[in-house]
Amino acid sequence: QVQLVDSGGGLVQAGGSLRLSCVASGSIFTLYDMGWYRQAPGKQRELVATITRGSYIVYADSVKGRFTISRDNAKKTVYLQMNSIQPEDTAVYYCNARLARMDYWGQGTQVTVSS
Repeated sequence: QVQLVDSGGGLVQAGGSLRLSCVASGSIFTLYDMGWYRQAPGKQRELVATITRGSYIVYADSVKGRFTISRDNAKKTVYLQMNSIQPEDTAVYYCNARLARMDYWGQGTQVTVSS
C-alpha cells in the first residue's frame, strides 16, 4: 500500500501563497487518484481538489481560481499551489490517495492564515 508524507504548511498572511507537497512511496503512484482535503477546527473534513490518474481535475467551489492541484508522476508527488489565501482557508490539509475505493491519508500539514 502507499504511504504519504505531506509538507509545506505554515503561517501566511491573507493574500499570500503557499505550496503544499505530498510525496508517495511504497506503491505504484500512477495507479492512484490523488487529492487534497482539509479540516478546520470543529468542522468535517472537506474536499479541496482532486486529480485522477488521467489528470482529470475537480476543485471545490471555494478554491476555484485560487488553488491549483498538479502531479508529477516521475517524482511521485502531488502539489497544491495556494494563491490569494484567505483566513477561511485555515485548516489542516491532508493528502489523499485512492485506489479501488480504498483511501490512504497523509499525516496532515497545518495552514494558518492571519488577517
